[in-house]
Amino acid sequence: MNKEFGVWTYQDCALVLIDYQKEMFESIRSETKADLADLNVRLLAKTAKAFDMPIVHSTVGVAYKINSPTVPTIAKELSGIEPIDRTSMNAFEDRAFREAVKKTGRKRLIIGGLHTEICLTFAVVQALKDGYDVMFVTDAVGGRSQVAHRTAIERMSHAGAVPNTSLAVVTELFRDWALPIADKARQVIYWYFAEVPKVTSEVGV
Repeated sequence: MNKEFGVWTYQDCALVLIDYQKEMFESIRSETKADLADLNVRLLAKTAKAFDMPIVHSTVGVAYKINSPTVPTIAKELSGIEPIDRTSMNAFEDRAFREAVKKTGRKRLIIGGLHTEICLTFAVVQALKDGYDVMFVTDAVGGRSQVAHRTAIERMSHAGAVPNTSLAVVTELFRDWALPIADKARQVIYWYFAEVPKVTSEVGV
């Protein structure tokens, strides 16, 4: 990670969302349950749109009828952003995906994906190798087991990626309530505060 940049800002970043598909959600067995992970991904998407950040959206195996498309709740938040469907588990091995990320012009990537130990980890470690700074969002992802999920977090962190949580990402990207962008941030955060109690009582608002 490039330590010269310090905290992350919305001007520096692109959001990358990988494989938020029915089959992946159904097999999550780690600490963040599927419905909360879904909500947190929607928070990230709303934030990126509010802050006019580039978004890269990808799926795996849809054309081959291996998996379903992006789940409707998340697809709705990504309206107008065509998903890049791949065959590779490592998204960066797909040419269209690599080019889409490069086209954003951003060298700092905030990445979420399912499962933590497969499609997220492979993309994160490859992005680091390719020269990007990477942040991954631990409560917008999930693994097939708790061990798989936690091991993947350790692997990505050791490789140099930055772990964070979804609401912390939002506040880090703008950080100052006096800025004009804070009005948009407030709308997104208040939306989240209204929605999260419907999903869990374990997140304070």
